[in-house]
Amino acid sequence: MAGQQRVLLGVTGGIAAYKSAELVRALRERGCEVQVVMTRGAREFIGAATLQALSGRPVREDLWDAAAEAAMGHIELARWADCVLIAPATAQCLARLAHGLADDLLSTLCLATDAPVYLAPAMNRLMWAHPATRANCEVLAARGVTLLGPGIGDQACGETGPGRMLEPQALVAAVLKDPAGPLAGRTVMITAGPTREPIDPVRYLTNRSSGKMGFALAAAAREAGARVVLVTGPVALATPPGVERVDVETAAELHEAVHRRVGDCDIFIGAAAVADYRPREYAGEKIKKRDATLTLTLDRSPDVLASVAALASRPFTVGFAAETCEVERHAREKLARKQLDMIVANQVGPGRAFDTEDNELLVLWPEEGCQVFARAPKRELAEALIALIATRSRPEDAAVVP
Repeated sequence: MAGQQRVLLGVTGGIAAYKSAELVRALRERGCEVQVVMTRGAREFIGAATLQALSGRPVREDLWDAAAEAAMGHIELARWADCVLIAPATAQCLARLAHGLADDLLSTLCLATDAPVYLAPAMNRLMWAHPATRANCEVLAARGVTLLGPGIGDQACGETGPGRMLEPQALVAAVLKDPAGPLAGRTVMITAGPTREPIDPVRYLTNRSSGKMGFALAAAAREAGARVVLVTGPVALATPPGVERVDVETAAELHEAVHRRVGDCDIFIGAAAVADYRPREYAGEKIKKRDATLTLTLDRSPDVLASVAALASRPFTVGFAAETCEVERHAREKLARKQLDMIVANQVGPGRAFDTEDNELLVLWPEEGCQVFARAPKRELAEALIALIATRSRPEDAAVVP
């Protein structure tokens, strides 16, 4: 974020507000001007005097500040900011911003600014996993708001899981766009979603993939500093900020789109659920229901993952394996058969993996390499998986087993 030095820091009412003081100091050390705006709830956790002393500017708290609002102070602040960072961003904060409320100074500023808005969620793991919170995050992301975290670990309530606010230095690096992410300078291609293989003008063969895992991986890779190309089948998902998106429908289109760009990539992650077979013949008109049975002849679709792995100068190649039984055995066989660098396996079935917000993963690589990721929201799994891929894909780290 070269030249973006004016940071409007919003502090809301969560226990992680104590970290806001360190965040102000870290931003100031990087040469930023920091204007703190607190909510009423934030005052229950940290004093304005502390943040004022660290920022060197009076803390703003009230939309109805007579002196400030005489000059339309909320508009002035909205225009002053190069970016808005809310840390911590509570569940209530996410909900209010998603619904466009403007009943206090901070929410009004978020509506009045055209600067980038970053949110650092912080809440109990169950609050973070609640469908209402997940829906609010999806709405905000679709509007271009960037969510930073949350992290996974011990929480003030005594529980452990996703919901911790990221540490101040990580937030500073993200907001100032430090080129120090683990995938900085590298290009990652990710495939996501299902393919559709047409039978006639109204029917097609497809599968249950929602594309959520592939899109989460794209967002995590971008946040890790990579240039990301996302090739996706038909899905109802918003493109992650900063990600280049290529839309396709059939396995053949996916194959062509991948090979048009894969030569420029350092890492290829095949998370798409590509149809293994396609109808041999396409009926130009709708097939009428006449006979008691209908026979379709299917041919093998192009194997996108195997074709990438077979390239003479190939990227680090990661495949996915969705299995209904004997997950590790089938995944190991696929890893060897397609000569992949890594494979990510999971068990699928009713209520598992497809159309869900969470998942659990088994990651395998040659020479009996193995790591298990316990059930967690797909976004958290994506961040952990990208971190592992970043390490395993570097030649100097290839022998390291995390």
